[in-house]
Amino acid sequence: MSDTAATAGAGERTAGSAGPVGAAGLIPAPVSVTAVPDGGTFTPDSATALAAGPGTETTERWLRGTVGGALGLPLPPGPAGAPNTVTLVVDAELAPEAYRLTVTAETGVEIRGGSGAGVFWGAQTLRQLLGPGAFRAAPGAGSAIPAIPAQTVEDQPRFGWRGLMLDVSRHFTAKSDVLRMLDLIAAHKLNVFHFHLTDDQGWRIEIKRHPRLTEVGAWRPRTKWGHRASELWDEKPYGGYYTQDDIREIVAYAAERHIRVVPEIDLPGHSQAAIAAYPELGNTDVVDTAKLEPWGDWGVSPNVLAPTENVLRFYEGVLEEVLDLFPAEVSPFVHMGGDECPKDQWKASPAAQARIAELGVGDEDGLQSWFIRHFDTWLAERGRRLIGWDEILEGGLAPGAAVSSWRGYGGGIEAARAGHDVVMCPEQQVYLDHRQHGGPDEPMPIGYVRTLEDVYRFEPVPPSLEPEAAARVLGTQANVWTEVMQDRSRIDYQVFPRLAAFAEVAWSPLGAPADRDWAGFEGRMGAHYPRLEALGVDYRRPGGPLPWQKRPGIKGRPIEGAPPNV
Repeated sequence: MSDTAATAGAGERTAGSAGPVGAAGLIPAPVSVTAVPDGGTFTPDSATALAAGPGTETTERWLRGTVGGALGLPLPPGPAGAPNTVTLVVDAELAPEAYRLTVTAETGVEIRGGSGAGVFWGAQTLRQLLGPGAFRAAPGAGSAIPAIPAQTVEDQPRFGWRGLMLDVSRHFTAKSDVLRMLDLIAAHKLNVFHFHLTDDQGWRIEIKRHPRLTEVGAWRPRTKWGHRASELWDEKPYGGYYTQDDIREIVAYAAERHIRVVPEIDLPGHSQAAIAAYPELGNTDVVDTAKLEPWGDWGVSPNVLAPTENVLRFYEGVLEEVLDLFPAEVSPFVHMGGDECPKDQWKASPAAQARIAELGVGDEDGLQSWFIRHFDTWLAERGRRLIGWDEILEGGLAPGAAVSSWRGYGGGIEAARAGHDVVMCPEQQVYLDHRQHGGPDEPMPIGYVRTLEDVYRFEPVPPSLEPEAAARVLGTQANVWTEVMQDRSRIDYQVFPRLAAFAEVAWSPLGAPADRDWAGFEGRMGAHYPRLEALGVDYRRPGGPLPWQKRPGIKGRPIEGAPPNV
């Protein structure tokens, strides 16, 4: 964990305070902004040049294509530091994701970053300073490019892991919408995209040596409409998957935006779609796996992988193709799930019981640990790291594994104290499928009420953690499970605007939750909502859902009261 301290000197404003930061409405709030009194302003125009130094090529392309395209600015190449120029420089004296953005009336804008990523995050700040028009797809909306006051923005992230997980198994997200989501998380300076590709309800990635994974496993005969307590079904066959070329495109698109992609291949539970495609993967001595289909319902399927050498070889083959599609420089971690694995079939299976005895792992928890340890070793031998949900602690954690702490803080605390790296993503705080308001108009209401302010006051590092253990917290992640999110608009509604609050928690040095400047953040959101509108995001308005965002009569699973701190 990289913990940034902000030291405010004369003329500076720290994150969340009044002054230039509040006036510009920057989100996430930078560490500091130094205004230049009587320093004038800079307004880009058709003659503004773009000087891109070595290592800044991704930002150069993005500025010219995305921001320049939105504002009608050609941004031709020009010399660094010349008048009316945006200059991009990698400065090794800065931390890798840090940047310094300087605006002067005489020369224009200089963005110095500790790496290409730092320069890119500085360019995202420049985009915000250029107004909502910079977030559109083309010029012509009628808003003039604003004058940017002379100032210096000094900034770097609190955490190195600032993530969003998107479940594409329960409801499939088209490739174009995945690319759009990558743009949206980049706009909020998030740098990890956790890609939940397989589950009971669908297998979403092409594996050439096992074609039935997508021929069969990607398509379910029908889908539950609403929570699993709902009596409603959509009887239309449902599915979809990404070809290997789609995956390569997504990974390359993410890399251009300095986003790491963490693919998730779930095992040994959440595997019904794979078993439906290849019945020999299941516990055939207790279940007629040949009759299984990808699951149309929600919840936890009882159908889990059999603990056989053939299953290990099968998934090693899957992972060989996955590693080829997700190169190490973009995807150092591979998520192997490990969560919600019912042990009933193993308990009833003579073959599984014999395997427990043969391996000497003691019980069914030990069998789950055996699965995870095997793939931890397998991945480590190939230069990758395994990460899994906090159930991988059960039966003993693989030595090199990292933990996504989802059931609360407890698993992450236990793992960190044992010397394992942790990503904090507690369900009670940052599961964005949970409802945003307690009113009756919230669509398919799930879970606890987690308002924009609740997310803003989320703290990823529990105060009970000792400094050495706290240093094991790599960062934090918001999770988006799509059981009741059937399309892009519905995902937008659940994710935004709360992702803006989460992004500030992950990036900015905010202090203790009770001391955070909620009023200042809420004020800056007044400038951020027009950006979301320019991007076409169907976010939840502060006044509640618009008429077409409601889903009257569709059962959810609301939980009343404040969530427990576990």
